[in-house]
Amino acid sequence: MRITCWGSRGSTPVSGKAYLKYGGDTACLEIRSSEDEIIIIDAGTGIRRLGNSLMDQKRYAYHMIFTHAHWDHVMGFPFFKPIFYGRTHLTIHKCPFHTDFVEKMLNKVMSPPSFPVKYSEIKASIAYPDACPEIFSIGSLTIEPIPLSHPNGGAGYKFTENGKSFVYLTDNELGFQHGGGLVPDDYLEFARGADLFIHDAEYTEEEYKETIEWGHSTYTQALDLAIKAEVKQFGLFHLNQDRSDDGMDAIVAKCRERLKKEKIGMDCFAVAADDTFQL
Repeated sequence: MRITCWGSRGSTPVSGKAYLKYGGDTACLEIRSSEDEIIIIDAGTGIRRLGNSLMDQKRYAYHMIFTHAHWDHVMGFPFFKPIFYGRTHLTIHKCPFHTDFVEKMLNKVMSPPSFPVKYSEIKASIAYPDACPEIFSIGSLTIEPIPLSHPNGGAGYKFTENGKSFVYLTDNELGFQHGGGLVPDDYLEFARGADLFIHDAEYTEEEYKETIEWGHSTYTQALDLAIKAEVKQFGLFHLNQDRSDDGMDAIVAKCRERLKKEKIGMDCFAVAADDTFQL
């Protein structure tokens, strides 16, 4: 599978010369399976550029999965150009809320006065099959959800194909257990041995003193989890909206310094827009 990041920023999109290296778009990932299925994870503002790219490639069939319904993970949906073309076939899985919540959520995002085009006016064909909370498959990909520790709930995912695994846990607070969420040891077992592990790493320890219970982890908490889980590659995600490129570089340097000191061979980096990972 090939994973491409179209946005890794948390909470709100940002712009300016201080954010060029890691990008300012909010969460959106694209997975291409070995069978060339397209799976879109979250519809943050990064989905706008993804949509333009898919149109250029003349690709019009995709699957979509959400981690949760907070604004920064859905606000890009109205700007996903393929939904305005009748040739587009979009399969939106009901994770992590089941029933008709996801459809109602997207309908609300595109309701006046928030947006001039109504959800009912979308020209794309959209299907909502049942999928979750059980393990399910999209082509050759096996997908396993896990509850996130985050206000209002949500789901993280493990994607497995041809013996390789990618674990995605954004908006997950390791230092506080929210209703419906799990404890760090559960996430450790879920991520154990992953070939690629991407986890929420929004705060420093100092910042976390003021933001506990907001639903996000410190980079040190996330790094601890990655080390214990013995993952091969670890990506810091949900980058703080006020964290400049220099600030992220400093955090990555501290993580790598610890890994070097403890003689741990894991690759560690901050996930940037347009980063691609081949597993």
